Amino acid sequence: MLTPIASTGLDTLKLRTRAVRDGDVYRISGQKIWISSAQVASKCILLARTTPLEEVKKPSEGLSLFFVDMGRDLPGLDLRKIRKMGGRAVDANEIFFDDYQVPADTLIGEEGQGFKIVLHGMNAERCLLAGEALGLGYVALDKATKYARERVVFGRPIGQNQGIQHPLALAFMNLEAAKLATYHAARLYDASGKDSEVTTQNVGIACNSAKFLAAEAGYAACERAVLTLGGLGYAAEYHVERYLRECFVPRIAPVSKEMILNYIGEKALGLPKSY
Repeated sequence: MLTPIASTGLDTLKLRTRAVRDGDVYRISGQKIWISSAQVASKCILLARTTPLEEVKKPSEGLSLFFVDMGRDLPGLDLRKIRKMGGRAVDANEIFFDDYQVPADTLIGEEGQGFKIVLHGMNAERCLLAGEALGLGYVALDKATKYARERVVFGRPIGQNQGIQHPLALAFMNLEAAKLATYHAARLYDASGKDSEVTTQNVGIACNSAKFLAAEAGYAACERAVLTLGGLGYAAEYHVERYLRECFVPRIAPVSKEMILNYIGEKALGLPKSY
């Protein structure tokens, strides 16, 4: 059972995990949630606040990155596995740090500048999750269309009926459109820093848009696959129920679709910040 936490969630700049310098070590206290592979990992990249929020000029300052040891038997470290609806091939965890001491040389980059390093990887992560959603959507669609061709009811394949065929066709088109958006985002990300016409904001808009579109298209395709198979779609043997469960992750992580809409409204359309 998880202990209730005062989590900052998407409000990363207000994270509460602290790292305090004490001679040749940093003393870390706080907690993290949804940390993948902590049960088997030997190392972890940790973002912690090294300067209190009230002492920095901007909230993005005072956060530092560390490359720390990870393990179930380390003093000051408590790993608690989270039971979840999908993604069971990879463990997810809540981690508690209680005066966990790490050498000072585990600091990545400069103290207080860790958030800048994290930002560099955020857009790439959005492309990665878009690809995951597309993969799930395409494999679910493939199983559904194969079933629709082979399943005969009332003397004809169910795929001959427009009530089955049209939603599958729509799912395909949405996946194709989202795939092109993802390719566009990945291309801009690769060009950032090399092409002066590619701005950080343009990359952010493209990567957030791709993640949003792919997550929604993938989820719709997985849902349609379950509905196409009917009762068999609910059976674990045919896998489409698993694809549907897995496709919740790209809709939630690494940022919710509502926060993406906020971002697009502000950065792409120039509307006032809404959160």
